[in-house]
Amino acid sequence: MTGTIGVLTGGGDCPGLNAAIRAVVRSGIKQGYTVTGIRNGWLGLIENNTVPLTDRSVSGIVSRGGTILGTSRTDPVAYPEGVTKIRRVMESQGIASLVVIGGDGTLGAAHEISSLGIPLVCIPKTIDNDILGTDRSIGFDTAVSIVTESLDRLHTTAESHHRIMVVEVMGRSAGWIALAAGIAGGADAILVPEVRVSMDRLCQSLKARYDAGKRFSIVVVAEGTRHEDIAGTIVPLCDRDECGHEKFVGIGNVLGKELEKRLEIETRVTVLGHVQRGGSPTAFDRILATRLGIAAIDRIHNGEFGCMVGVQGNRIVSVPLESIVHRPKGIDTEDYIRAGIAAGWTDGSDT
Repeated sequence: MTGTIGVLTGGGDCPGLNAAIRAVVRSGIKQGYTVTGIRNGWLGLIENNTVPLTDRSVSGIVSRGGTILGTSRTDPVAYPEGVTKIRRVMESQGIASLVVIGGDGTLGAAHEISSLGIPLVCIPKTIDNDILGTDRSIGFDTAVSIVTESLDRLHTTAESHHRIMVVEVMGRSAGWIALAAGIAGGADAILVPEVRVSMDRLCQSLKARYDAGKRFSIVVVAEGTRHEDIAGTIVPLCDRDECGHEKFVGIGNVLGKELEKRLEIETRVTVLGHVQRGGSPTAFDRILATRLGIAAIDRIHNGEFGCMVGVQGNRIVSVPLESIVHRPKGIDTEDYIRAGIAAGWTDGSDT
């Protein structure tokens, strides 16, 4: 089987996307295909904004963050005549199949388009690591490394000034970053969307640290942790982006003010924000992205479409899109409880 394969990156950027693009291009060329890059996600496919990709054009990009193709959050199904325009562009460009690299929103659109007969294979990317069907998604390991380093740095200033440091990290509906980085960075409390922790219990745990002579604390909170779970407040109405995702109003600041009021301990808040998904990818993400890029081309070469390639254990697998889209993968609550017991901020009885 030969022809032209199109590759696009959709949704939010993350480290490792360029490594995946590189693998798709080089593996595709070796199997006899030509590869066309689609700029700015689904929007580029609708607007016929493409660029030829060669071995030379992807040379040296494995270590670069972001995506050389650009990205957008355009929903091609909701876009006026979006699917019709996609078919027209693919036909005019001679694109026989697509490699779609994205998170839940991008994969959801891919599933709908695939069901309309457009051949495609997906690669999971999101620092949130909340895509079902794969143990790890591209970008997660880098984000955890960035947050862990930040926690290491915040420990020294927290200890010097005897403060509580609240660190807000990304995690819309799943607390993977908060949990992994909190464990690695020695956080004294971790708050995630999946597990309800009362404000009284959190304050009791932090006060016990101070009573024991530990004059500082690090609290990690995922941005999607609901306010009423930890502060007794009503969640304010929030703006939403073009995909309908809530633009969070800052749970870190809400939590920081409440802790300082209740405990009368100086509290500072750090919101890491988009720094978590910028910069150069870790070695793990480069390797994962490369393996998944190669696997995507293999699936196309074998005529296996409408699926996502992922990793389970150390094995590359493919799963049908219909079985994973719009079903966020949450953390293992048992892991959360064990981490809390080890750190001393829970005995497991309140979760």
